[in-house]
Amino acid sequence: MQSTALTLGRRLVVVDLAGREIDIAIVFAEMAKQDIAAVVMSTEALFTVFRDQVISLSARHNIATIFPNREYVQSGGLISFGADLYEHYRIAGDYTARLLKGAQPADLPVQIPTKFDLMINRKTAQALGLTVPPTLRGITLEVLE
Repeated sequence: MQSTALTLGRRLVVVDLAGREIDIAIVFAEMAKQDIAAVVMSTEALFTVFRDQVISLSARHNIATIFPNREYVQSGGLISFGADLYEHYRIAGDYTARLLKGAQPADLPVQIPTKFDLMINRKTAQALGLTVPPTLRGITLEVLE
């Protein structure tokens, strides 16, 4: 990400909140003071717990935020790109059924995500003053209106 940011003439700022007790509102206020235009959220569980607060702070500070899964966009976030969680749940159910039928855990294959979703909330994009390009709309799983 750092090399891409430099190529685009942008500055990449990494904010690591893992294991720290910090007010997310303060972090967003500091990012706004630094004129940070966009944020890529990690899959850290902390952000899932505070999903609505993160979405609200993104909007309040006019920071375009990319989230790891579609639930954020369905709750008002701008854009998400990540593995399909429902596919993960289906696979977990399959693993559970196989274990209950006597399969040994060591015999079960390790699976990595193969299906990824790109989702955009057009209403949020408009509120941030962003236009969703037609090329991006063409590869998006869903554009929420």
